[in-house]
Amino acid sequence: MRYLSTRGVAPTLGFEDVLLTGLARDGGLYLPESWPRLDLNALTGLDYPELATQVMLPFLGGRIAERDLRRLVGEACGTFSHRAIAPLRQIDGRTWVLELFHGPTLAFKDVALQLLGRLYDHVLAERAQRVTIVGATSGDTGSAAIEACRDRSRIDIFILHPEGRVSEVQRRQMTTVLSPNVHNIAIRGSFDDCQELVKAMFADSRFRDEMRLAAVNSINWARIMAQIVYYVAAALALGAPRRRVAFAVPTGNFGNVYAGYAARAMGLPVERLIVGSNRNDILTRFIESGTMEIGEVHPTLSPSMDIQVSSNAERLLFDLCGREGRRLAAAMEALQRTGRLALDAEQHGRLRSLFSGHRLSDSETLAAMASLHGETGELIDPHSAIGLAAARAVALDRDIAVVALATAHPAKFPEAVERATGRRPALPPALADLHARPERFTILPKDLATVQAHIRTELARGEAA
Repeated sequence: MRYLSTRGVAPTLGFEDVLLTGLARDGGLYLPESWPRLDLNALTGLDYPELATQVMLPFLGGRIAERDLRRLVGEACGTFSHRAIAPLRQIDGRTWVLELFHGPTLAFKDVALQLLGRLYDHVLAERAQRVTIVGATSGDTGSAAIEACRDRSRIDIFILHPEGRVSEVQRRQMTTVLSPNVHNIAIRGSFDDCQELVKAMFADSRFRDEMRLAAVNSINWARIMAQIVYYVAAALALGAPRRRVAFAVPTGNFGNVYAGYAARAMGLPVERLIVGSNRNDILTRFIESGTMEIGEVHPTLSPSMDIQVSSNAERLLFDLCGREGRRLAAAMEALQRTGRLALDAEQHGRLRSLFSGHRLSDSETLAAMASLHGETGELIDPHSAIGLAAARAVALDRDIAVVALATAHPAKFPEAVERATGRRPALPPALADLHARPERFTILPKDLATVQAHIRTELARGEAA
């Protein structure tokens, strides 16, 4: 298995190098040269750890032994509070919720990042190397990445989050981790500003090599690889390949729903992928019109989706451009320069054949949360509510099972849940004292040189200690 860059210039790499490289040297994203095929009959009935091992093994290309992958997957799954890892819960006759929030930071990012931290440890130990992870977060990636990488001897991790634009629980899950290898930076700006700073650091070859940068965002292929598993698990549980399945995914950066696209490319019978958006609806507008236009980022009740630059859409655009790297690179350059990218009619038709979009305002999100509570007595966070509302809004054949991805525990957004339902969800016992823990973070402007100087200083201080 080899990996190529969407921009078509960077060299192809094996899995370990893709893991450590993250963003390709030409600014593109890595993805497999070809998709392995799923043997769904052989996968039916496996528990989640073994299913994950078998689904991911072909992507490793023999670079990591099966026994080592099975051990790493088992250790990662051992951090989850539910034995099923990603349990399904039926809502009505055709709608299920896939609960992805049973990991240590109560968000779907744990599913991939608990494994990613262990993959880093394994590869870095074999190579006797050390890396500096730099990532941007709109809320959940940061805490999940920090939890996965804290206290690891070969990793320093710097997470950028938009100051004042994540929930208090999300912020504290990052900033109360006082491990010496963990560094939190609050950027005066939006998530898109944080993401642009991270991309700029990777584009600066001298800084990238000096700091030995590695990526933890979903630009890192290993994140997508691990997320494919829960699509396969859900579809098999609902009767695939005999039964058709659709997935509704609340997403801003397109990484989570792209994993569903990858599962379909591997042979999973996915009938439709439904993108749930908040007011920052660049993806829904793109699906509807065929034109991606970057607008202003608006704060909402679902802050993890307050995004206008959806990085992982590049992987889908690569396929829509016929896997022609130069054509895709030109389109991405135009998007960066003008804020606009338009598909032709054939490309838009291919997009619409698989994807649908549905947007909710904050008031509609609250109504969806209240509606589920009224129907079932269950609490749901605002992101998951958008996914569930999208699942119910899109017309599909009655025999298609629709799975809405629940991406965060309601206790991560207690104010929004209480506003919608009158009930304030409690944090699980392991996080019960979160609001009493001391915080540590640095506030910086959205200035590349300032952020780079801070990282250099912190690493030098750590080496001196």
